[in-house]
Amino acid sequence: MRCQVYTLGVEGSAKRFQSFAEAEKADRQFYQKLTGNEKLRMLLQLLNHAPEQRLERVSRITKLPRR
Repeated sequence: MRCQVYTLGVEGSAKRFQSFAEAEKADRQFYQKLTGNEKLRMLLQLLNHAPEQRLERVSRITKLPRR
């Protein structure tokens, strides 16, 4: 049995757009150009993100003095 290992990386880049509509159009064009395997790799990378690197959820209940 053969096991394949993929190393996935995130390419850091930023673009400036004149409007939200222009940015949305660029996003749609970017994802349309990706192959099925590229989309699947991106999904797997998101699913395998190390949970210990995420921010911890914190909630606190504070009793306020009555008026």
